[in-house]
Amino acid sequence: MRILAIDYGRKRTGLAVTDPLQLIAGGLATVPTHELFDWLKAYMQREPLERIVIGEPRQPNGQPSENWERVQQFVNRWRKAVPDVPIELYDERFTSVLAHQAMIDGGLRKKARQDKALVDEISATIILQDFMRSRKL
Repeated sequence: MRILAIDYGRKRTGLAVTDPLQLIAGGLATVPTHELFDWLKAYMQREPLERIVIGEPRQPNGQPSENWERVQQFVNRWRKAVPDVPIELYDERFTSVLAHQAMIDGGLRKKARQDKALVDEISATIILQDFMRSRKL
């Protein structure tokens, strides 16, 4: 089964997913946040998920960021509605910075790097890659 990662935002949410063998993480989509819950439930009808990893929004000093409360509300809603698919928080500090650097390193032009939906999807991919790496340590 796959692992899905979420970079939860106020307006948009980036998603990434592993292959069924959980070897490779790749960007999946960016969806409007108000559609996320229903989008995930529909996705799970096509692809079974082992778990969901959601970025835990923290400031560089470790304190919760302004998005933390929204993430907690989503996590609580998920755990009540879909208890058979665990959701866990994973530190997402600096993923947006890393996503922008990955876009630069990948040769994307400035206009493409300004695509916030793409940044969110890449950020979700970085969260998922880091999570997968932490499990192998």
